[in-house]
Amino acid sequence: MQQGAAGEGEAAAQGRPDVPRRKNGLYPQVSDALHELMASGWADTELRGLEPVAQAPYAARRRAALSARFPGERLVVPAGNRKVRANDTDYPFRAATEYVHLTGDQTFDAVLVLEPLADGGHEAVLYLPERSSRSNGEFWLDGDKGELWTGRRHSLAEAEQLYGMPCRDIRTAPDALEQATGPVRVVRGYDESVEAALHDKVTAERDEELTVFLSELRLVKDEFEIGELQKACDATARGFEDVVKVLDKAQATSERYLEGTFFLRARVEGNDVGYGSICAAGEHATIMHWVRNDGPVRDGELLLLDAGVETETLYTADVTRTLPINGRFTPLQRRIYDAVHEAQEAGIRAVKPGAAYRDFHDVAQRVLAERLVEWGLLEGPVDRVVELGLQRRFSLAGTGHMLGLDVHDCAKARTEAYVDCVLEPGMVLTVEPGLYFQADDLLVPAEYRGIGVRIEDDILVTEDGNRNLSAALPRTSRDVEAWMAELRG
Repeated sequence: MQQGAAGEGEAAAQGRPDVPRRKNGLYPQVSDALHELMASGWADTELRGLEPVAQAPYAARRRAALSARFPGERLVVPAGNRKVRANDTDYPFRAATEYVHLTGDQTFDAVLVLEPLADGGHEAVLYLPERSSRSNGEFWLDGDKGELWTGRRHSLAEAEQLYGMPCRDIRTAPDALEQATGPVRVVRGYDESVEAALHDKVTAERDEELTVFLSELRLVKDEFEIGELQKACDATARGFEDVVKVLDKAQATSERYLEGTFFLRARVEGNDVGYGSICAAGEHATIMHWVRNDGPVRDGELLLLDAGVETETLYTADVTRTLPINGRFTPLQRRIYDAVHEAQEAGIRAVKPGAAYRDFHDVAQRVLAERLVEWGLLEGPVDRVVELGLQRRFSLAGTGHMLGLDVHDCAKARTEAYVDCVLEPGMVLTVEPGLYFQADDLLVPAEYRGIGVRIEDDILVTEDGNRNLSAALPRTSRDVEAWMAELRG
């Protein structure tokens, strides 16, 4: 990667204190003549008559709910900063979930502030990086934020059209926050400079209440969010098809071939993958979060593929299928797979309005316990196994979680609002039972060892039951085999 502009005289640049500095703090060496040349002859590129982003009206309703919850308080929600990967290279920026949910924007270093109004309610203000200046050379001299280096940003006027709220230069935010009076709350962990500006105005306890509320605000999805999650699931299904088509090539390389194949679909149809893809072949399928993806892909074994496309608006799918690498399950693989599918079917049936959130987990775990007792891997009766949780040796994790902007969405919600809640229409959750027989497990027959199976789908609670958003992918063992045979010709 190139470092920045170079020119004819550092002294000339040092005579202009308005010339921006590079990341390493050195002035670029630029002659007056070059500086003047670069400052002139540019067309007006301001965009006018922009339509609001699709989520703008939904974000406004979410801000209204936030305003009603904390009347008379100043509320500060940062987007976050870019993070260094190594030396002077950054990780791809991903805006804070709370910020995206309330604005629809994804700009780094930005801050949403809800300013309390004297007669009640709040005015929402977005503080954003202004377009880099052409008058002082920032647009081409600043390798960190200059637009000729990192791309064009929206002007404040453009942003106001897109997001439907006043937009101000982020450089004015520190003074505005430091001068704030009255009660203030901030979402922590994303922007140290924002927290520093508010350090004597906020408390951890009050800020935690804000974070918890924003997490619970995402429990029930609106129609825009449901549409984005459906889009994510549809793209994910196509990504799984891509993987099946190249299983023969992966056998000559590794799990990373499959990871790269799915990633291509995620980048073409979305923003990214929503989380590190799990491309677990053979005994790696028994590792819940196997993301190294550096193992072999072998004929006769299973591939556990857990992956999700993240849309351009940052909503993610979370889907798992366990596939026979050669296209056909062995009798034992099929027995285990069918038991997991039976458990998933029971879990999905339990997802409906008015049901307890824990119900789908409980019924799925009971099915797994029944099969483990039936196969002689656990000593019954089944009631005893379930009461003591003995099936967890082979099922390991819970059976699902909320889904949305985060793959494990609403994670800061209170227990009573999440795992002890009653399901409502608009909630979206995963149902993902599994059985995992570790390669070194001496309590099971040798033929079971190294087999892992998980089936996961994204389920929307509807008014009269549920809808499987990832139903485009087959689930029964026979349907999986037929689907793979068709894709592989």
